[in-house]
Amino acid sequence: MDKKAIIALAAIALIITVSLLFYNQNRLSPTIIELTKVEVREVNGTQLSSIADFRENSIAGVQYVNGSDYRLIVTGLVQRDLSYSYEEVLSRFQSYQKIVQLDCVEGWSVKLLWQGVLVKDIIQEAGIGEGAKTIIFRAADGYSTSFPIDYITNSTILLGYKMNNVTLPPERGFPFQLVAESKWGYKWIKWVVQIDISPGEYRGYWESRGYSNSGDLNSSFIGP
Repeated sequence: MDKKAIIALAAIALIITVSLLFYNQNRLSPTIIELTKVEVREVNGTQLSSIADFRENSIAGVQYVNGSDYRLIVTGLVQRDLSYSYEEVLSRFQSYQKIVQLDCVEGWSVKLLWQGVLVKDIIQEAGIGEGAKTIIFRAADGYSTSFPIDYITNSTILLGYKMNNVTLPPERGFPFQLVAESKWGYKWIKWVVQIDISPGEYRGYWESRGYSNSGDLNSSFIGP
């Protein structure tokens, strides 16, 4: 066998060896490809709206919250101040799903499958202080709204992180939107960053501009 043939055979052997190494490596540690999540549009026969059916009406435009350094602060009239990362909220508390319709004062509505954690589970971990009457939610854009503490503790109100099986996009309130069922849409605060427990009444952004502080759907949104 001449020198050229030997070199050719050696090159072929090297190519085969390298190919086998790559094959075995990929077979043992395959690349995981995350597929785009599909939006659910029907649950048990109930037709759902699309997450694209909202109108953008926030006070300062879409907020782009960085999930990696996000903190949810729980403070005020509590036994202990708490601070959770986004992942801690999702892993620490039980998640729930429910279909809830959001009704906006502008005349449009959307019915969606929401997934989130119970607000009362979060504030109970902080310990509600004696004399607490009001729970205040604050957003990344400076928006705020409030509710009687009983609305939260006596109900299954979600702090939502998914709608229709899709993680909230920035324009829908990532990381968290309050699913304020039985309330007008202005009470469904997006981009929640802080929860305060207070002994007194509080009027949020729209409430301090003449909207109803209760925000009950069965009443006018204009009023006390």
